[in-house]
Amino acid sequence: MMQSQRIDPLLRRAQQHEDEVARDLAERQRALETHESRLEELRRYAEEYANGQMSATSLAQLANRRAFLDRLESAVQQQCQTVDRNREKVEMERSRLLLASRDKQVLEQLAASYRAQERKVDDRRSQREMDDLGARRVRLAVAAAAADSDYDNGDNR
Repeated sequence: MMQSQRIDPLLRRAQQHEDEVARDLAERQRALETHESRLEELRRYAEEYANGQMSATSLAQLANRRAFLDRLESAVQQQCQTVDRNREKVEMERSRLLLASRDKQVLEQLAASYRAQERKVDDRRSQREMDDLGARRVRLAVAAAAADSDYDNGDNR
């Protein structure tokens, strides 16, 4: 089996791995977008609530409003942390994809090198066969000419 054929299963596996990592990256990016969207919604809601008209008149209502704003701010902070963690995951997946792509590229270059070497060997073999065939034809032509010469000189008794 040729070296280029031996590397084909490795190339297929590298392609599968790259595809798998690309799918993981796409999934992580979708999750990040979802978390970023939630964060924006929370921020918008918190801002609207904080800027809303204060119809509360009692101390208890003011305390409830303040407690709710604090919970909203806490939710925004937690969502910020979630977004940051998801950004890190996206970057890790991006790095994994880069490594998988490099690995596949190295294998592709190696396979191309093997194929080029195999073509050179085949070309040399073909050239050698052509040279041998040419030399054989020359020998046959010389032998035929010598036989004709002997025949013409009367050696055909």
